[in-house]
Amino acid sequence: MRVVAKFGGTSLGSGDRVNRAADSVAAAVEAGHEIAVVVSAMGSTTDFLLREIQFDADEADRAEIVSMGERTSARMVKAALAARGVDAVFLEPGSDDWPVVTDARGEVDVEETTRRAQALADQLGNVVPVVAGFLAEDRAGSVTTLGRGGSDTSAVMLGNYMDADEVVIVTDVEGVMTGDPRVVEGARNVGKISVDELRNLSFRGAEVIAPSALNYKDSTLDVRVVHYQHGDLLQGGTSIEGTFETLIDLQETPLACLTVAGRAIRNRPGIMTQLSGALAEADINIDAVASGLDSITFYVYADDAAAAETVLHETVIEEAALSSVTVDEETAAIRVTGGDLPTQTGIVNEMTDALAEQHIALHDVITSATSVAVFVDWDDREDALSVVQETFSAPS
Repeated sequence: MRVVAKFGGTSLGSGDRVNRAADSVAAAVEAGHEIAVVVSAMGSTTDFLLREIQFDADEADRAEIVSMGERTSARMVKAALAARGVDAVFLEPGSDDWPVVTDARGEVDVEETTRRAQALADQLGNVVPVVAGFLAEDRAGSVTTLGRGGSDTSAVMLGNYMDADEVVIVTDVEGVMTGDPRVVEGARNVGKISVDELRNLSFRGAEVIAPSALNYKDSTLDVRVVHYQHGDLLQGGTSIEGTFETLIDLQETPLACLTVAGRAIRNRPGIMTQLSGALAEADINIDAVASGLDSITFYVYADDAAAAETVLHETVIEEAALSSVTVDEETAAIRVTGGDLPTQTGIVNEMTDALAEQHIALHDVITSATSVAVFVDWDDREDALSVVQETFSAPS
């Protein structure tokens, strides 16, 4: 197998952990696999360096300073591998074989980086390159960076461009967990998770893998997350499956929009559970929910509108915090998920502006880190779908 192994700061946080990392790489090489290594700065080195820049440094100087963490890690891991008889070389910006290049806008130069990564891949089997993650260089040879989580991005990007079979992210958790083991008891490893699920978790605080890295995962590249104590790069942990695609879907059946109003809703714990629970007991599926300061809106299938209104009305009568329920039938839902949605700045504004230009009224816009749903009149659904498709197909 051809594997890119990325070791995070915690997995290189001490001499003992550097030895563990080197042992796992050496074992994989001994087993006949082609290995490239990407390293983060040891421990919290980058945070320390950034914190100590207490002067007005320009971007070029800041990049040079913070690059020292990854540069040091690359030298440490290379030396540890050499001590085990592994032919290794460290690579940093300025090295002859340095692979990651950025363009004039500071973005990855895909063509040049691919060319260099493939040239580096041709050397695998004879040498183990240890690449300083997070870093890049521009065409002039100046140091640039890939942003927070950039070492993950370096690893998955190089795995893609080097035609690797797998990228292994070595970190301080045994893959993706059902919950934070530092907070909840009984947290266990999730064997498999989709890129969409993981990116949604990552944008909401999960520190497993940088969301930007997952943009480089394609259908031919496996990505896995393992604990640094595991010791085996080739098994265990959590497999990240699938690829990002921008999917635009028009709900095939009309929805009804039921809005429950009440001035005290915001101060009434459990009101959402009370309303949704009543619908569940009546076997009415909730397609979507939108909430405001003084109202909660439920979208259900139009065929269930009358039953849903009856159920919600009964709750309104029983609950002093609620005032009234109204129904607006024949609503259409258009959903956009995945793809580059989380990184397309202003894309929701572009979409709503375009709908307004076509005089299409919006009932609701519901967003998450990786999806957006718009609700319009059923009669406007085809025109709205065309507007949304045009918005997301336009170059970003």
